[in-house]
Amino acid sequence: NTQYSSAFSYFLSNGQSLFFKSDGEKCYVIDNNKDYVAQLSLSTAWDATTATFDEPTNDYLNVADKETLLTGIYFKPDGTKLYIIGSSTDKVQEYSLSDPWIVSSATWVRDFSISAKETSPWGLYFKDDGSKMFICGSSSDSVHEYGLSTDWDISTATFTRSLDVSGKDTLPAGIFFKPDGTKLYIAGRSADAVHQYNLTTAWDLSTASFGQSFVSSTYFSNIYALFFKYDGTKMYHTVSTTLYEWDLSTAWDISTATVAHGGWSYSSICASPQ
Repeated sequence: NTQYSSAFSYFLSNGQSLFFKSDGEKCYVIDNNKDYVAQLSLSTAWDATTATFDEPTNDYLNVADKETLLTGIYFKPDGTKLYIIGSSTDKVQEYSLSDPWIVSSATWVRDFSISAKETSPWGLYFKDDGSKMFICGSSSDSVHEYGLSTDWDISTATFTRSLDVSGKDTLPAGIFFKPDGTKLYIAGRSADAVHQYNLTTAWDLSTASFGQSFVSSTYFSNIYALFFKYDGTKMYHTVSTTLYEWDLSTAWDISTATVAHGGWSYSSICASPQ
């Protein structure tokens, strides 16, 4: 698909994070070499090969005035709020979207510094009700948990606890939680792996214990982004300009993952979009 390849090669020279709309019909990507949140639509939900760049008025958000080294992205489930994180400011930036899921409608609201705990942030995730925020980074080799006294308002965030993952990876990047909060997945750049932790109390990092790792020097070398379909049957990740889509024969069990359709190296397929 030429549009799909063009869009990703233009916006993913060094893909750091991605996020899918809950119905799988839109995908959002960021790149720490470019100061954009790019928006694509999928004609077949959750099938990345059907993605096309959205119309010019809807297709991207320039955030260079707030962050120039983008590393993480997250949307409120109804698409009315967007959060990004980056390593030039070590802050979470909060945006409000007047048109849900359309990034061009976003306006900046506030920011929140996480530099006291992390100065090289990569992963960003929220509990589905907005009452907790999680940050992952490679300066601390940890996942940090924050409680929000007002849901989705990052100005009300306070640090709660950290989970040290250095025993498994010293360059943790993207993070993702199973929707019920009982499993945590981490993209590990030093081990070339996806690591799974099990939580006996949902969303509480103090109850997390290591479960398993899925290691692949072929597919996970320098892995950054990590995302799952919400039923646990698909996994997505980025490596530089390449997006990989995986099928899981057993939901949420990364040991059962197999590459679906292979990976796509966008920069080598065709030129940037006009």
